Amino acid sequence: MSDAVCVRRRVEGAVGFVTLNRPEAMNTFNRALALELDEALEAMERSSDVRVVVVEGAGKHFSTGIDLKEFLAQERREMRPFLALMDRHNYRLASMTKPVIASIQGYALANGAGLALACDFIVASDDAVLGTTAVNVGLICLEPGYQLARWIGPKRALHYVLSGDFLPVAEAERMGIVCRAVPREELAAATLELARRLAAKSPLSLAAGKRGMHRIEALMLERAIDVAGEQFTALAVTEDAREGVEAFLARRPPSWKGC
Repeated sequence: MSDAVCVRRRVEGAVGFVTLNRPEAMNTFNRALALELDEALEAMERSSDVRVVVVEGAGKHFSTGIDLKEFLAQERREMRPFLALMDRHNYRLASMTKPVIASIQGYALANGAGLALACDFIVASDDAVLGTTAVNVGLICLEPGYQLARWIGPKRALHYVLSGDFLPVAEAERMGIVCRAVPREELAAATLELARRLAAKSPLSLAAGKRGMHRIEALMLERAIDVAGEQFTALAVTEDAREGVEAFLARRPPSWKGC
């Protein structure tokens, strides 16, 4: 592993920025990125200077999910700890008192979609695409699917989870998933404008509003994240999952065995 920083942090006024920094790999999650993301979110939550957090991705895409080559390298006994690390940010985001804005461009797929949907707001470029695409490689996107269901209802969410269909940003905005879609060159400014408006509010009011809405909306959020992780792990150690990922990387159709 190189010494490259996989997640960059900066603070501008009362706004903290957390930037996924593996653009050469479409900001896919490897161990280093997952650890650094969790640490960065924890640091932003602790900081008395930060009132609002922005999560963004360097380069052309927000994030296309888990690094599939690193996924394939895991032994069966390593899979659950590995995947728990990939999902750690979901627990962190669920417990944060500060508003978190996902600023997305290009692809936000699988674990990347989960990260965006777990944030409180999404501001997107008009070329952005969301997708719960793990089903295409013999896995399943239950955590981002759960988050989708909170926004658009279980039936529509189930369609995206089981089909792997892309969700273009125009449709996501119409559904209320994305609060604002703008041309890519305006994304940073639009995100900062929302962040600054929120940061101007009372931090106590922001924390109380976020905590209260989460309690009203979903009392079982953490258990839902647990179930999603358990199901993903059960699939991750199957032959079909390995075949799906290998086929994807080799750009060939998968041959499913059902085991």
